[in-house]
Amino acid sequence: MATAKKPAKRSSKVKLQQVSWLEIRPAPVALLSGAEDFFADEAVSNLRAILRAEDPAIEVHEIDAKHHEPGEFTTVVSPSLFMEPRLVIVQNVHETSESLLNEIIDYLSAPIDGTHIVLRHRTGVRGKKLLDAVRALPEAIEVACTPLKANELDGFVRQLVRYERRSIQPQAVHALIAAFNTDLAELAAAVRQLMNVSTEPEITPELVDRYYGGRVETTGFKIADAAIAGRLPDALRLLRAGFETGLNPVPIVSAIAMKLRMMAKVSGLAGSDAQLAGTVGAAPWQVGQARRELRGWTDRELAIAIQLTAETDHMVKGLSRDPEFAAERLVRKVALRER
Repeated sequence: MATAKKPAKRSSKVKLQQVSWLEIRPAPVALLSGAEDFFADEAVSNLRAILRAEDPAIEVHEIDAKHHEPGEFTTVVSPSLFMEPRLVIVQNVHETSESLLNEIIDYLSAPIDGTHIVLRHRTGVRGKKLLDAVRALPEAIEVACTPLKANELDGFVRQLVRYERRSIQPQAVHALIAAFNTDLAELAAAVRQLMNVSTEPEITPELVDRYYGGRVETTGFKIADAAIAGRLPDALRLLRAGFETGLNPVPIVSAIAMKLRMMAKVSGLAGSDAQLAGTVGAAPWQVGQARRELRGWTDRELAIAIQLTAETDHMVKGLSRDPEFAAERLVRKVALRER
């Protein structure tokens, strides 16, 4: 009499396959780890679309690990009479109950063909036993949902555009980031909107301005442009309009800091914009812009503005009880070139 074959013991040294949110593919188990919900939501949406294209009759179940009923997961993954394919999405695994954790770990010892499990874990060590079990599966995949830093937004925009086999001009990237740098989902939606409304192969600054000019007008970079150019009334108008629409002081100060640092980098350097771009780590158009903005500034004024901006950065990130006042004070002093 034949005996049931025991599941092979999996090595804990298996390296989990890492894929990007744009390249997620069907797998028995997909772990979405990290605090950026945009990447996780997009990965789930992309996977759902792939599986529906393969079989429109696929069953989709969503479980919230925070409010899990014992046995719920086991019930939805149990094969039916006709073995329909299914997608089971488990949200908030970082807040899972012990009973759900054990149910999923038990399931991982013998995954069911045609069933795809997605586990969303944002942060923390809760559920680590489950994460370790998933990461020991050679057939599992992981999508790192790591929040982007400010200097990574340029690459993010270009990745979205390149994925659709389109291109985008540098100044158009700059304008989009200036308008939507506080929300990754909004930035992605804006990029996709532009690709939908235009049949041209390249996204231009004019196209961005046509659809999002009003939004760009009240962003940190526009405020920084006006302040550095000495246009105090314009800078204050944009600043206050931004505050009225919910603009946070942090990206305003960040934009001013970024522009002042670039001005300092190119100050006194000889050569063309293209030649200096590699030296200072920027695009040629950024070098040219910084050179134009330097006109009328002395080295001493620039040094004072950079020091004041660094102090204000600490203030708007928690040191000041009134970060909006601190940001307005910075804008005034930069525009007037005061201490």
